[in-house]
Amino acid sequence: MAEHRPCTARNETPLQRADRNFVELLQELRVTQTGVQILFAFLLSLAFTSRFEDLDTVQRVTYVITLLLAVLAAALFTAPAALHRSLFQQGAKPRIVQVSSRLATTGLVVLVFAFSGSVLLVVDVTTGRAGGIAASAATFLVCVGLWGLLPRLVRRAGLRDEPAGPAEDRASPRSVPVRVPAQLRDTVRQPSTPPGTARRETSTRRR
Repeated sequence: MAEHRPCTARNETPLQRADRNFVELLQELRVTQTGVQILFAFLLSLAFTSRFEDLDTVQRVTYVITLLLAVLAAALFTAPAALHRSLFQQGAKPRIVQVSSRLATTGLVVLVFAFSGSVLLVVDVTTGRAGGIAASAATFLVCVGLWGLLPRLVRRAGLRDEPAGPAEDRASPRSVPVRVPAQLRDTVRQPSTPPGTARRETSTRRR
């Protein structure tokens, strides 16, 4: 029964949280799969163009490596769907979410190298080897900065902006005791007791 108790700030059970996380993960994978599909289609069509015969050995090796990286990224991004289908209705949703998150993270790492390799190949063919290396390095740095460094900076900024106290302390301020000067203590009236209470006390004493 403890497994179904609310455990998060959204008042969710572990199963409800796993369902929500898996839906959010699938939304993220839809975005990344679009880029992988475009890249994979471009690389496949490149081999059937007339310009492909003019590539040198380095460019051909770059093309093959980039194509394999794109295939690997596509396989990693589609693996969560296959994992969910294989373990459907077996009570393994939290574990599916955990493994799928790691697969998606690995797929993003592979996709960085696939993007860098494709830029290296295209710029190398059009402008030269030096321009291709520079463009590939810039693509790698941009992807690492936006996908890896930026989330960490946002996380640190969020932790730094959070107040120190718990939510209950922030919502209701603590009552501060008021000190009354000694010369005014006699003038402070105590709350009067209701008449009915005094009568009941008197009758109790008589008894």
